[in-house]
Amino acid sequence: MRIGLDAMGGDFAPKEPILGAIEALRLLEPETSIVLIGDEEEIHRYLPDDLSHRIEILHTPKAIGMGEHPVKALKEKPEASIPTGIGLLKMGKIDAFCSAGNTGAMHVASMFTIKTIPGIIRPAIASLMPKEEGGFGVIIDVGANADTKADVLEQFAQLGTIFARGIFDVHQPKVGLMNMGEEESKGPPTIQAAHQLLKMDQSINFIGNIEGRDLFNSKADVIVCDGFTGNVILKMAESFFDLLKSRDKLDPFFERFDYEQIGGSPILGINGNVLIGHGVSNRNAISHMIFQAEKMIKSEITKKIQEFFRD
Repeated sequence: MRIGLDAMGGDFAPKEPILGAIEALRLLEPETSIVLIGDEEEIHRYLPDDLSHRIEILHTPKAIGMGEHPVKALKEKPEASIPTGIGLLKMGKIDAFCSAGNTGAMHVASMFTIKTIPGIIRPAIASLMPKEEGGFGVIIDVGANADTKADVLEQFAQLGTIFARGIFDVHQPKVGLMNMGEEESKGPPTIQAAHQLLKMDQSINFIGNIEGRDLFNSKADVIVCDGFTGNVILKMAESFFDLLKSRDKLDPFFERFDYEQIGGSPILGINGNVLIGHGVSNRNAISHMIFQAEKMIKSEITKKIQEFFRD
């Protein structure tokens, strides 16, 4: 298993991504290796000798900044770490690619290089939501698609179901549609139309509309929403964690809101395993993103999505 990591991605690159890779390697299976993509001279500053046989360095002279326009940056810097990593994934030289760098560049590069899986209308970004009873649920989309139609939301439910089944081993994940009320008649026309599609979809276990108060209970294993709503929910959950931490009010449940423990968010619906980390990711967050990449590889999430939409 070979996992690619953008050594130049994030606010604390290259030090934190490299140290995160080292932490991960000490816990991953011995046959797993990591390909660090970035400035070779900078990378060598942080590498220990005892793991050199499990780390490959691919030198890239440039990096895409966090504030750069994705499309423009990819055109002007085709040799930067993000397009190089996505290119390696397309060629099958790595099994997954992780970066805490420019989210837009990761999304655009993925769609234009390794392409969207045939049948997928729009790829989506998934994230994890802590549950009171333990474990996590899946929320999708959390930022890739601010405005969606009903059929796109139905596909998000299908993608989330496959992800929850593969990562959490839930046989029939319960799917809930985020809305302003539980009644079918509630919400804007798009949400009402999505409700009817989901209700008729035999490939998912749809339990109806859910409200914001159901985010952390066991009502749904998969929460479906547009990317605008999902991103607001995700950022609000992060702010709760920060507020409680600053007041020394954390307990085991709220500690699971820590983005460092989640690591990264996968782009689902593309022909490869791509994970996007938080821009402020430290070594702990990077290592958990790599662990999540390992789970996606082992559970063959991408292959299962391809097979589902091929049928």
